[in-house]
Amino acid sequence: MISEKLGKLLRAKNITLAVAESFTGGLVSSMITDAPGSSEYFLVGLVTYSYESKTSLLGVKESTLIKHGAVSEEVAREMAIGVKELSSADLGLSTTGIAGPSGGMKEKPVGLTYIGLAYRDEMFVEKMILPGTREEIRRAAAIHALDMILRVIGSDK
Repeated sequence: MISEKLGKLLRAKNITLAVAESFTGGLVSSMITDAPGSSEYFLVGLVTYSYESKTSLLGVKESTLIKHGAVSEEVAREMAIGVKELSSADLGLSTTGIAGPSGGMKEKPVGLTYIGLAYRDEMFVEKMILPGTREEIRRAAAIHALDMILRVIGSDK
């Protein structure tokens, strides 16, 4: 199970984690806490679905939301940094996207996903367009988010 593999790696490297989710609605946090002992490294999981919660809890700039929209690389970046700083975690992870079935546009289609990861003084953002139903898109995004952590900290020396 990916959550157990992630937990072993976080524990071995003594890394703490905080998560800010939008369209995944808590799925990432749920997957992390599926692993026994996750309280050793998982500090907080926030579902910041609205613009207001992104700005008031995570410090996402209102100007960023207005200029780029909630589903953007810039917002994913600010969400990850915000949850990392809020919790004093070593690693901040964020998810934002369009799960559908409505809400998509030509420039931002259903399935558009951004995953942000703030680790140490580095920032990583991945963009993808995931196929499927609302449930499939949200689940795939959550799995991609956990896999992204594994790839980033697994290659960390």
